[in-house]
Amino acid sequence: MEDILYYSELYDIYKKLLTSKQQLYFEEYYFNNLSLSEIAENYSISRNAVFNQLKNIVKYLKDYDDKLGLLAKKRYIEEIISSNEEFVSVESLKDLF
Repeated sequence: MEDILYYSELYDIYKKLLTSKQQLYFEEYYFNNLSLSEIAENYSISRNAVFNQLKNIVKYLKDYDDKLGLLAKKRYIEEIISSNEEFVSVESLKDLF
């Protein structure tokens, strides 16, 4: 379950860097809860092709985040905002980017 949440967060951040087919397969599998076989049947491709696509998509999402680190920055900003202990100005957040 943790993996699904983690991949979903990465997907929300980096989905524009994926092809439309990659986005479609990811959403079908992780959001619509379709099996590899169901996706393969719906799009007339092999089950193995779907499996390889999903494996590559997850790898790409992790690689993007390793290089850009946007998930950690997003979580840090959310933590600052939710802590409500300090006044958060836009100026203080500019240093993150």
